[in-house]
Amino acid sequence: MFPTVREVLALDPVRHGAPRLVAGDAGLDRPVRWVHVTEVPDIATLLGGGELVLTTGIGLPADDAGLRAFIGDLADVGVSGLVVELGRRYLTAVPRVMVAAAERRGLPLVELRRATPFVRITEAVHALIVDAQLTELRAAEEIHQRFTELSVEGADPAEVVRQAAELAGCPVVLENLSRQVLAYDPAGESAELLLDGWEQHSRGIRPAGRTAYDADSGWLVTTVGARGQDWGRLLLRWPGGGELSTRGPVPPPPAGGRAQAGAGQPVADADRAGADRPAAGPEVGARRADGRGGDAGPDQAGPLAADVRSPGTPPTRLTILIERAASTLALGRLIRRDAEGLERQLHRTLLTALLDHSRPVDEVALRAKALGVTLDRRHLVGVVVRYRADDPDAGPSGDAGPQAGPARLRDLAEAVGQALRDAKLTALTSAVDDQAVGALLALPDPAAEEKALAAFATALRRVRLDATPPRSPAPRQAAAVGLARPTDAPSRTAQTGAGAHRSAGASPAAVIVAAGSGVVSLREAGRSLVEARQIAEAARRDRRDLAIFRLPHVGLAGLLHLLRDEPRLQTFVERELGALLAYDAQHPREQLLGTLRAYLEQGRNKSAAAAAAHLSRPSFYERLARIGRILDVDLDSVEACLSLHVALLALDAVRTP
Repeated sequence: MFPTVREVLALDPVRHGAPRLVAGDAGLDRPVRWVHVTEVPDIATLLGGGELVLTTGIGLPADDAGLRAFIGDLADVGVSGLVVELGRRYLTAVPRVMVAAAERRGLPLVELRRATPFVRITEAVHALIVDAQLTELRAAEEIHQRFTELSVEGADPAEVVRQAAELAGCPVVLENLSRQVLAYDPAGESAELLLDGWEQHSRGIRPAGRTAYDADSGWLVTTVGARGQDWGRLLLRWPGGGELSTRGPVPPPPAGGRAQAGAGQPVADADRAGADRPAAGPEVGARRADGRGGDAGPDQAGPLAADVRSPGTPPTRLTILIERAASTLALGRLIRRDAEGLERQLHRTLLTALLDHSRPVDEVALRAKALGVTLDRRHLVGVVVRYRADDPDAGPSGDAGPQAGPARLRDLAEAVGQALRDAKLTALTSAVDDQAVGALLALPDPAAEEKALAAFATALRRVRLDATPPRSPAPRQAAAVGLARPTDAPSRTAQTGAGAHRSAGASPAAVIVAAGSGVVSLREAGRSLVEARQIAEAARRDRRDLAIFRLPHVGLAGLLHLLRDEPRLQTFVERELGALLAYDAQHPREQLLGTLRAYLEQGRNKSAAAAAAHLSRPSFYERLARIGRILDVDLDSVEACLSLHVALLALDAVRTP
């Protein structure tokens, strides 16, 4: 927000005074918080730090000890620099003792070799500070308005990330807790280079705090989450070498050195002792800003010096931007948009209440009965139906189509509802997430469970291939999930739809029907629904064409696969294997994770594991010992190895789409 000493010395009122830097060039990138004019030696007690002090020197001590104390007091209080106008107290140069003291303390000391009204300097610097603050406020207001609109519109994560990258002019990446990229925008850079080896690179980005800048990697990072549950990180790559502003990107410094000083910019005296140089105009004798020899050419004059920022923390507005974007992402995850009818919304409300226990079960039973679904004193079975493929642009046969995800899900919900009616079953039914439709069957007794589920699966198979709803949808809707729908007046679409979908390859295997365990109490209905959803997710990896998937069909790997997006599972993986994954990221040639995998998959048989890993036994034993030290576990412990094995299976599930 504040200009640096280097920028102040490049202002026209300062250049008019023919400035010459005689000490403290290492502090040229200090921010200038304010400008203070003084002619008294004990001014330090009235300063707060960050001021650029202007003086003619007429009130400074005459002795060397006093001058050293004056410089020391200014450095102790943290002023940005000291500018001395020659001609009143010091005719040709400031005393050498001042130069030496300022150099020792790294305090920029500048001579003005031409008389300059200090008021012009203070006006210019203060205007620069106020303008920067106003720009910061305007940027914050624009950020607030932009992300408020995105929140209201329910923008998806990709759009939020795109807008953040557009406002920042920097690449932005959204990742989950397992360092997998959920969305990104390279901001005009190469996406391939940005994402190449992302997981390994991301594990090296370890800022301190919930929102912080990792100077080593150049990434500004904030945690994404709500209600105390974090589920990802939002990262913004800030180059750290140039101020991001509406003026456009800052050109890079010349090869082999830092940015060069242009004509009229502050110069670094080579003798470092304050010896007078020939009175040269501001356009003559300019030297490199780093104090090295060599004149700067005219092509290097211009806005570069005024735009340069030293490596440090990103501008405040970027921190505001990334935190606001993270809040929008967290809020968007909490908001669920639904375009269903009122009855379907009520069904979904009741199913959701059973899943998250947000309403008393007595109230759920009462409202369900009002909808014509009696849940009291019934045998309840949770059922979930979903497509095997998540691609919203793919039909049931996997072919690409124009149908978007919400309409595809709506068609599946209609098919499930029709199948329930055909099978003469009573149930609450609605979409339970973006990919699945759930139903809570209310059966008269447990003996009817298997028969009811078989009837439902048969009806759903028939509906998907042969059903004929009473109204004619648009042609593209009829093609969404393999449904053929006749109309009141026969049409070409209605006449050919069923046959066309059969030829397109629609099959029962395109959808999964999963059922949870039957329960006798409405209080346990949520468990049956959750179980059915987990089984449906896990069954996607099962190629068997079963009419109904039940819990015995799902193994541990499938269970972990369906929980792969659960932050607590990702946290478990990081806790168990994070240290080893970080080690492998730093030592890509060793890959100790493979050694651990071989050891666990061979039932902790070290000889067999060494053979499977194609390593000699001494080498394999040494690797195991190193793994034990890195993870701080006893690999001879059955309990520790069991936990690690589950974490490995969970890691595979997280990495497998």
